[in-house]
Amino acid sequence: MCLTEADGHGKGGGAAAKMIRQVPPDATLIPGPIDGYTYLTFAFLLVAIITLFAILIWILGLPGKIAIQRRHPHAESVKIMGWAGALAVVPWIHAFIWAFHDSLTVDIRRFPKDEKKAVDEEIARLSGGGESKVEVDRPTILPDPSSQT
Repeated sequence: MCLTEADGHGKGGGAAAKMIRQVPPDATLIPGPIDGYTYLTFAFLLVAIITLFAILIWILGLPGKIAIQRRHPHAESVKIMGWAGALAVVPWIHAFIWAFHDSLTVDIRRFPKDEKKAVDEEIARLSGGGESKVEVDRPTILPDPSSQT
């Protein structure tokens, strides 16, 4: 069946043929003249879409930023899992909770001071080489009371 059959000029024609609507060749998607309000609407939609994407990118990177700020020993894993949350919500929620978890994992291949140094080097690498300004969840080493007389 061709379009000429649908408008009754061709042979045959049934209920389906009568449902096809002819679109004039000069039809536009935006009815009426394009004025300043139309351009303003397009600009607003463009800004809204860009803002939504920026918020989405910020939210997906949030667990990694929190883990780096809190000097988490598994900060890179938390960061990757936060970005994997773009595919599903559950990994992002897990990464967000994991970023706040005070992991007291000690690698038995290194002594505690060596482990702290390795974690600090990894955090410096993940944060772009800058030193973290906030020391969180690191206890202050108190002087030995027996040495003070």
